[in-house]
Amino acid sequence: MNHPIGMRTDLEEVRARILEVAEEHFRRIGYHKTSMADIASELGMSRANVYRFFRSRDAITGFICKRILNEVADIAFAIARTNATASEKLSRLLIAVHHHGKATLIEQKHMHDMIVAVMEENWAIIKAHIEWMVTTFEAIIREGVEAGELEVGDPAEAARAVKTAFIPFFHPLLIEHCIQHGEDTEASLREQIRFILKALGKSD
Repeated sequence: MNHPIGMRTDLEEVRARILEVAEEHFRRIGYHKTSMADIASELGMSRANVYRFFRSRDAITGFICKRILNEVADIAFAIARTNATASEKLSRLLIAVHHHGKATLIEQKHMHDMIVAVMEENWAIIKAHIEWMVTTFEAIIREGVEAGELEVGDPAEAARAVKTAFIPFFHPLLIEHCIQHGEDTEASLREQIRFILKALGKSD
């Protein structure tokens, strides 16, 4: 049954408010320590009422995680649309994505922990995000091949290889491990980018 427009708007506002409160709790006390009861209590609602809008805490987590991943996608898309060379685009994109992940760890540790949990459980939104990133890599590599700047036979295969080479600087748990052990991720990333571009046949 279709709801009248006014009612749909009210329902959307309630959903948005639930997500807002849930994210505030995730940021303040942590994803693992926040329950549906905590969210419902803050909203002055019953848990049953919150479940009318989201079937589980995981459903809420999925929406919040997707918003953060969309921030990364927006950064990558903006870089991919610039007029820079393919190698410059790829370098800037990898650096920007790494910086976003590291900033989340340092400045928003609880949100970092949430993303780690979602990645470890291999949720569909993570797989979709990684596939989107690989598609973006492929488009940039293909541009470079067409411009005579890069030399690879299969841009799709090359894009998957770039993803694999970039994992230590993309996966939040691996970023955390490096920082905990005092490793210079910036220097390592620059070295890895030089290796990637050389493997892609970048012409000098």
